[in-house]
Amino acid sequence: MTSSPSPASPSPAISEPWTVRRVLTWVTEDFATRGLETPRLEAELLLSHVLGCNRIQLIIDRDRPLENQELSAYRALVSRRRNHEPIAYLRGEREFYGHVFEVDARVLIPRPDTETLVEVALDRTRDRHMFGRMVDVCTGSGNVAISFAKERSTWQVRGTDVSPEAIKVASRNAVRLGVAWNTAFSTGDLLAPVRQMGPLDLVTANPPYIPSAEVDQLPADIRNHEPRLALDGGADGLDLVRRLIAEAAACLGADGVLAMEIACDQGPRVVEQMQHAGWTDVRVAQDLGKRDRVVSGIRP
Repeated sequence: MTSSPSPASPSPAISEPWTVRRVLTWVTEDFATRGLETPRLEAELLLSHVLGCNRIQLIIDRDRPLENQELSAYRALVSRRRNHEPIAYLRGEREFYGHVFEVDARVLIPRPDTETLVEVALDRTRDRHMFGRMVDVCTGSGNVAISFAKERSTWQVRGTDVSPEAIKVASRNAVRLGVAWNTAFSTGDLLAPVRQMGPLDLVTANPPYIPSAEVDQLPADIRNHEPRLALDGGADGLDLVRRLIAEAAACLGADGVLAMEIACDQGPRVVEQMQHAGWTDVRVAQDLGKRDRVVSGIRP
């Protein structure tokens, strides 16, 4: 924070304390001048994290002066956010499907659009037997696998990822959210780590699906901080999608379901590829913004 006075370097000529209200006003204005889309919300999210409270409490305690260590911790987070480091990484958590997941720079940040993938997975297995087998590929933080496991407690749930560091995060989340007893994670390529599970009932995936040439055009928050491995889907964005269409067919049992998140303009191409490979009842589900988001089908 370079303006004077500021919570980063308060002027000795200013005796007014840095209260919750004052520091939020200053940081909100600072974030706004830097082009952040939701400056007030972000200022509040970071301060509530530092103070260990919710945003409502910030209103209640708006006249409370910050202690020096609180001001120092807040200043550090504000500095990182100025560098476009995502709020979820700064707070170390992100809510998804009603659960709070631990996240950091080792994993893609869970997004609301991906909740559509969970909904499709649940809907397409609603009438299946109680003791199913589900594998979530490219699992990242484990948000899809764990959210499904919370709803299908009798199922055997597995998640895979080529990143050993992502698997560590997912495993911690399974323990924190109470599903480690029926949910486990393995390092490896797509379905390779789970071939010994036997016929699967469901495969889900939120694979990297952004065309390589477009990754560097993404917002700075994403391109500079989230794992490129979880973003770059090859020349047309569909490298892993094509592989999954083939590999899942070999691992799923009769009437097994494959459900994959896609970019909003990829639906027709993925539907065509699945139908050409013999998949049946191929459907496209839309996210809350009414954009194509998930393609699913029954194994050939």
